[in-house]
Formats: sequence, structure tokens, C-alpha cells
Amino acid sequence: METNLINLIEQYGDEGKCRQHLEALRWHEGVKCPRCGSDKVSRIKVRDQYDCDQCRYQFSVTAGTIFHDSHLPLWKWFLAVYLMTESKKGMSANQLKRSLGISYKTAWYLCHRIRAAMVETGIQPQLTGTVEVDETYVGGKYDKRRKRGPWDKQPVIGLLQRNGKFEARTIPSTGARVLVGIVKDRVSKDAKIMTDELAAYKRLNKAYSHQSVCHSKEEWSRGDIHTNNIENAWSLFKRSLVGSYHQISVKHMDAYLDEFEWRFNNRENEFLFRDTLIKLLNSPKIEFKKLTA
Repeated sequence: METNLINLIEQYGDEGKCRQHLEALRWHEGVKCPRCGSDKVSRIKVRDQYDCDQCRYQFSVTAGTIFHDSHLPLWKWFLAVYLMTESKKGMSANQLKRSLGISYKTAWYLCHRIRAAMVETGIQPQLTGTVEVDETYVGGKYDKRRKRGPWDKQPVIGLLQRNGKFEARTIPSTGARVLVGIVKDRVSKDAKIMTDELAAYKRLNKAYSHQSVCHSKEEWSRGDIHTNNIENAWSLFKRSLVGSYHQISVKHMDAYLDEFEWRFNNRENEFLFRDTLIKLLNSPKIEFKKLTA
């Protein structure tokens, strides 16, 4: 069944239904103690908890996960996950505050915990095939008094494998050492690289099959040589800044990029809501002071 707001409320409209769903996702092969791994457990129904017969550890389905120690009802967590993943331009903390009837601080903390869970962990395989690379600037304002560059803006780089994954991160500068270093780290040697005419990318010619288009001369494509796909991704991300978030700090820029990356890479995933819940269950708890450090 397609997940929409109506059947989401019908299926997970109370705490018990949400807890049952999380248990099915976390322990689809049977309940196991998160401390010792034993499957010899007893249910404590009145407290929605389990007691391990092996090590006597008492736990619930949210123990040790990003839900841990949250006083927010699980059905509000479910709604927040749905709203954040189904909104193409994202969901601001202020909008979530109004939609869920919670304080701004709670909404902000909730959003950033969900974003933290969306981060792809572990060693990720390198991008292959044809990879489009493009840097851009987000946030801040242009200083019209200076003739060079988008001052006060944060530089970011994106890499998009055609018919594959999109990756993005903040960078300290758009110098050749930074850009080429990231490409060499994340892109397979046998891949084809597509970029614009930025001089820094010329160093890629030594290590890759590299082609570029000259945007300054109104050249947008030459056959299959273009960066249109990654520019479309950046356009969508920037529209989310203008339409939803309005402004975000450099400090948390990577968190917003992680959220956009997860949503963009799963834009055709009909099980996005379920898969996001699984990532929340597999993510450790994170304290407010760590998010704001």
C-alpha cells in the first residue's frame, strides 16, 4: 500500500501501533536483547518493555536508538519522518512546530536527529560510469562592492553518477587541490568525468577521461557531455533553502546536505518512509548538546 498522510494516520495513529511497527522492523527474526544478544526474553506488558532472562537487562524497542529518552509520542515521530521525507523541498523546524503542535526547540531537535540518522555510514563504494561534478555556493549574499566571487557564501561540491547516487558536502574552497582531491577519493579511476569550464578541473585530465562544457559561452551540452543532471539537483536544493528553510547556518550545512542527499537518492523509492524508520532504529541516540556543539 502506498504511504500517504491518510493511511499513515490510520495505521500508526496511536502509540501501540507505532511501537508494534518498530518492533517488526527492528526484530523481524524475533526479539533479542540489545546488550547480550540473547533471544531468551520476557515481555513486561504494563511498561511496553522486555526483560532479558540472560543478563536481566530491561529494554524497549527504542533502547539504544535515536528514539532513546525522547518524551515525544512515537506517532509524532512517525508524522515528522513522513513530512520530512515526502516534502520535495524539505520541512523547516518552524513548519514542523506548527504541524505537530510542539515547541520550536523540540521541532529543531527532532529535525536534526532525523537528519543525523539519514547519513550514510560505513565505507561507501566509489562512483562509477559517467559522473557529473559541480561546485556551487549556498547561503549568504553577494557583496556587490567586490568584483570577485560570491563572498559570504558557503562553497559546496556535488558528485552525481548518472543513473546512480548523488553526493554532496561543504568544502573550504573551490581550489584545484580541494576539488580534485575529493574527486579522486570518491570516483573510480575508470569513470568518465563531466564538469563545467572551471580551471581547477583541468587537473583531472591527468587521471581521468574528462570532458567539460563552457557555460560562459552559452554551451550547455555537446551530445552526452553536460552537467545538467547535477545542476538540476543543486537547483532543487536551493529552492528548498528559499522556499522552506529561508536561511541555514554554515555550522549545520552538512546536515541539510545529508537530508537532501538521502531524499534525492530515494526519490523513486516507494518504501522511503519504512527505510527511513529503519535508519532511525539503527542510529545511536544523540544528545542536544552534541548537535549544537
